[in-house]
Amino acid sequence: MIRFDILSVFPGMFTSAFECSLLKKAQEKNLIEIQIHDIRHYAQDRHRVTDDAPYGGGGGMVMKVEPIDRALQDVAPDRDQALIVLLTPQGETFSQKIAEELATYPRIVLICGHYEGLDERVRAHLADREISIGDYVLTGGELPAMIIVDAVARLVPGVLGNAMSARTDSFATGLLEYPQYTRPAEYRNWKVPDVLISGHHREIDKWRRRESLQRTLARRPDLLKQADLSADDLSMIEALKSLREGTE
Repeated sequence: MIRFDILSVFPGMFTSAFECSLLKKAQEKNLIEIQIHDIRHYAQDRHRVTDDAPYGGGGGMVMKVEPIDRALQDVAPDRDQALIVLLTPQGETFSQKIAEELATYPRIVLICGHYEGLDERVRAHLADREISIGDYVLTGGELPAMIIVDAVARLVPGVLGNAMSARTDSFATGLLEYPQYTRPAEYRNWKVPDVLISGHHREIDKWRRRESLQRTLARRPDLLKQADLSADDLSMIEALKSLREGTE
């Protein structure tokens, strides 16, 4: 089981996200645990202030270090048992590989930034890791936290109905996933490829691998540089490249 603790000044944002679909079922089965903590509860002034103007001037407000530190001391007093992750645009870009790494931890604490940013002492002294979900800026870390919980939780054994799903998804193999079809076999003259209804599993596997390579080559060729490719894969890629060049 993995436990997620999320520190946020807007805890209400997580209600619907974590009470639906697979994440709800995973919690009911005790495969994952999700706890939301309001950072405001750890502010000691009368108005529960969690932000202040930045030293040196500038626009916007900065989240204070004290409430976050108190929250961490309460939520994860034994720091050796949890990975503390700060969600920030300055962090390493989240990927399937990072999701797989996070899935090895029994407990993950996600700190949601907000406003203009956080006091640098949070980054320097409290966080173990900094993660961004992409090269753009959001109003806060709540949406990134939801994404990370979803991506990591589905790697926990038992969360997905079919364990093969996580192993064949796009990026899980280093490539984009092959096309998927279901019934009916024909709709508005749009037909499912014959090989998929042939019953020949070896041919189906070959077709899927070829389509996965072709789709990756067309849409995300950068992924091929790091993918674990066999000699047959490399030959297929060269053949696909030649075919593309011949049709251009």
